[in-house]
Amino acid sequence: MADQERIAEIAAYYRALDEGATLRHHFRHADEEAGLWYIEAVPDRGELIVIKQAELTSAGQLHRYSWEHLDDEHGGLTDRAIDPEEDPLEAIPAEEFQRVWTR
Repeated sequence: MADQERIAEIAAYYRALDEGATLRHHFRHADEEAGLWYIEAVPDRGELIVIKQAELTSAGQLHRYSWEHLDDEHGGLTDRAIDPEEDPLEAIPAEEFQRVWTR
């Protein structure tokens, strides 16, 4: 049961960040397999924490991760903070992220 409790704690943390966010950042990243990753991140304790992540594969499949769906057989929401100055990320408008997220 400890695993289920830990998963519930993690989901609650990301949900609180999502629901309480007043500032959101959006990024895109191309991976080695020609897939595109779309990221929504919010500041928390001096770091940018990913709260939503969508992968659009080169085959056109869309995989979405957030507090509502942390992971599946294709992947999962990253558990590490991002650094736009060091990570290969391109800032994008919120509307572009939303177009992919709601697809």
